[in-house]
Amino acid sequence: MADIVNLRQARKQKVRAEQERLAEQNRALHGRSRADRERDRSIADKAEKFVAGHRREVLGDPDSPDFNPNNATGFSDKSDA
Repeated sequence: MADIVNLRQARKQKVRAEQERLAEQNRALHGRSRADRERDRSIADKAEKFVAGHRREVLGDPDSPDFNPNNATGFSDKSDA
């Protein structure tokens, strides 16, 4: 025979577990020292600069009036033959 479950208590237990999971996540994100946050920010900035510095080409802003995708450098569909 199945165990009897009080649905009101089960719902409350589920809500408590979700709140505890969210609290644990917030402690991991926000419970760090200033030095830790600055170190992580510095690492992220260096990684972004590294990736940006190794991009093949920098296309103009698509919203700018001088941007024309037909004049963009790169591979063309036309063969040289």
